[in-house]
Amino acid sequence: MTGRGHPPGAAPGGGLPAGAVTGPGLPAAVPGPAAAHGPAGTVTGRGHPSATVTDRGHPAGAAPGGGLPAGPVVALDLGGTKIAAALVAADGRIAARLTRPTPARSGADAVLDALADAARAVSAGAKPVAVGVASAGVIDPWTGTVTSATDSLTGWAGTALGPGLANRTGLPVACDNDVRAAAGPELASMGPGASLLFAAIGTGVGGAVAAGGRMLHGAAGIAGHLGHLPSPEAGDLPCTCGGTGHLEVIASGPAVTALYERLSGRRAERLESVAALAAGGDAHAVRAITTGAAAAGRVLGGLANAIGPDRVVVGGGVPGIGPLYRDALDAAFAAELMPPLLGLRPAPPAFGHDAAVTGAAALPRTLPLHHPGALR
Repeated sequence: MTGRGHPPGAAPGGGLPAGAVTGPGLPAAVPGPAAAHGPAGTVTGRGHPSATVTDRGHPAGAAPGGGLPAGPVVALDLGGTKIAAALVAADGRIAARLTRPTPARSGADAVLDALADAARAVSAGAKPVAVGVASAGVIDPWTGTVTSATDSLTGWAGTALGPGLANRTGLPVACDNDVRAAAGPELASMGPGASLLFAAIGTGVGGAVAAGGRMLHGAAGIAGHLGHLPSPEAGDLPCTCGGTGHLEVIASGPAVTALYERLSGRRAERLESVAALAAGGDAHAVRAITTGAAAAGRVLGGLANAIGPDRVVVGGGVPGIGPLYRDALDAAFAAELMPPLLGLRPAPPAFGHDAAVTGAAALPRTLPLHHPGALR
């Protein structure tokens, strides 16, 4: 082999002269990607707001972070209940950390203020060069905006996360979805050109997809939100996004608990209670857990056929309840695979509880930076 997936003698075609097409049945010239764009300097493609670009699709004012000086980075992981903050040294070592409650019901400005306060507190006495923030919701790293969010954070949708936090901290800020950030260390460990399918199953169902060694973000930052794929097991159950029948409403922790309650007619305080009942032989609890797990496995198996990942990682609190959930997920996943992928199996995350802050710390060097003063 001479390169990723290329047998000897089958070199990539980048050396062909411009306009040359040698495949049968093709016209003499094929329009390149530029044909999908409007006038130079704008992006007008389907689903994208018109935006001036500076390079590689970055809107003006959000420059890539490759030129940052060496130094520590503040990493923030924002969830519905807590903010985890860390000061991450240039060598990747976590030099300081803290957690703060998220003012989830106080509005977007209060959340931005809390993020900035946590950043200042964790970096006291240091001179950080940037902030990386991993946030719940659909995050567009190029605009720095929360393009969609559930009501776990009141008023979070539409928030100018990157620019707003940059103004409050006085530092350049890069931002991304929390699950993509957590998937970053997994992807970095796989080597150049790798493809990854990453799922996080907890209070909700999130995901991330990487292909060719690059994390995919998609229009408005929506790529990877696999909790909102249709699932037959979910029927017409309403989803937090406003749709019905999505994976999140059958496979997440609250969904499994709710299914047990519907099947048994009894209350269950939380998922761990259902897991304990299943361990004791309660048939309704076993069915609730295996139904949710199998639904997740089928969706992930279908996605694997579409994406062709080198690795599939499934994390979050729900798979951690025990082998009943994970075994049912694995079996359903395997049953969906096409022959070339037989043998591929979901693995647990390799980077534990620090994955999100570790991934957040890497964002300022890989994604656009939003600078103080850009939002007025």
